[in-house]
Amino acid sequence: MSVEFETLVFTIIGSIPKGKVATYGQIADMAGKPNYARKVGFTLKSLPSNTKLPWYRVINSQGKISFPIDSDKYLDQKKRLENEGVAFLKNRIKLEDFQWNA
Repeated sequence: MSVEFETLVFTIIGSIPKGKVATYGQIADMAGKPNYARKVGFTLKSLPSNTKLPWYRVINSQGKISFPIDSDKYLDQKKRLENEGVAFLKNRIKLEDFQWNA
C-alpha cells in the first residue's frame, strides 16, 4: 500500500463531518481505488491510539460497526457516534439518514 493512498485515506476520513458516517468502500472510491475497501480498514488499523482522526465515523457497507458487538472497541465507537447524534436501530445505522455525501 502506498503512502500516497494512506495519506489520501486519512485526509478523506478527516473530512467526514460530525454526525455523519462513511463506509470503507465509499472512502476507497473517493481515494480513486474502488476495490480497496479492505485496504482502507487495514490503513485504519495502523492509527495510533491517541489519534485525533475521527476513525469512528467509518463503518461497513451494511451500516454496522465492524468490531465484534460488546467488545470495548465496538462500545467506544458506538458511544462516540451516538454523542454526535448518529442513531442506531438494532446495531445498524440508517445510511440514508447519516451517510456523508461529499
